[in-house]
Amino acid sequence: MKKIDLTKNEKEVVEQALDHWVDNGLLGQGQVDELKSTIDQRSFEWKSLARYAFWVALVSLVFSVFSLFADDALVKFVERFYETPNIVFCLVFAVVAVGFYVLGFRNKKRYPDKTFSNETLMLAGSFATAACIGFLGQVLNKNTSHYTISFLLSILIYIWLAIKLRSKLIWVFALVALGVWFGTETSYHSNWGFKFWGMNFPLRFTLFGLIITAFSIWGQSRIKPIAAFQSVSYVIGLLYTMIALWCLSIFGNYSSFDNWTQVRQYEIFYWGLLGTLLSLALALYGMKTKDHVARDIGFVFFILNLYTRFVEYLWDNINRTIFFLILAISFWAVGRWAEKVWRKGQPN
Repeated sequence: MKKIDLTKNEKEVVEQALDHWVDNGLLGQGQVDELKSTIDQRSFEWKSLARYAFWVALVSLVFSVFSLFADDALVKFVERFYETPNIVFCLVFAVVAVGFYVLGFRNKKRYPDKTFSNETLMLAGSFATAACIGFLGQVLNKNTSHYTISFLLSILIYIWLAIKLRSKLIWVFALVALGVWFGTETSYHSNWGFKFWGMNFPLRFTLFGLIITAFSIWGQSRIKPIAAFQSVSYVIGLLYTMIALWCLSIFGNYSSFDNWTQVRQYEIFYWGLLGTLLSLALALYGMKTKDHVARDIGFVFFILNLYTRFVEYLWDNINRTIFFLILAISFWAVGRWAEKVWRKGQPN
């Protein structure tokens, strides 16, 4: 019989579960020994290596682009293309994007198990698409400051590609592009000011995130072509909401940075309280309903909100030694609490 290849942690979890069932009389010791013999511990985390290698490859690619503009010889070479029409760059990036998508889709059909290499090709194609649309925007909006048409076009392209290629990664790009379009469109209609309908960027994106989250829960599953991306929309919606609300707890709903610098943090305490309570409620909801996404995001932002308030109100008011001592003790307490929760879930 072929053995199951598990990581060390996975093997320990399975063995603990088997021992737990033996202790409760659900399985015999002979059965457990036989089952354990079919488990093999993976000698090396090749999957993790593949993931990190592809991440490093993408980061290196980004740095190589930035380095291009730091190299004098290359800068002089690039300057020769300054007079090149934007439509040429648009077409070049379009061809590059199509090439990456074709390779990614073909690899996905041939080697569906090679998740990271396939998604890396899709990601590269998404970047090329963004560049293509950026140059297309320069062509279409040459005499206007209304760039939102370009972002709207990118959303439609990413949605179509995500459905066609069944790529969750491209769906993430679609939601990010949707956020960029929302921010740009509302800024345009507020004459590029900080406020739109009395809301600054953090407050706007808090509501935007809530809409995305609500749609993912109650609406997306009913639309068959995009139903497969429901979990992705749920995560992105929650992140939009919690990140924006955290920013709102720091900056408040002020129309300019200068106005914000004139107020004390306690004057916008209610936003911090709202962010803390909402993140705590999200964490409790996740624990109660076994929703790990809501639990993890809620818990992270609950801790983040608490420590943000801690820094805001104590950094300038107490001795630095005492400040970091309190910080150390609080993190130790969090660690102890997390350890107790973890041990409670372990079989005896």
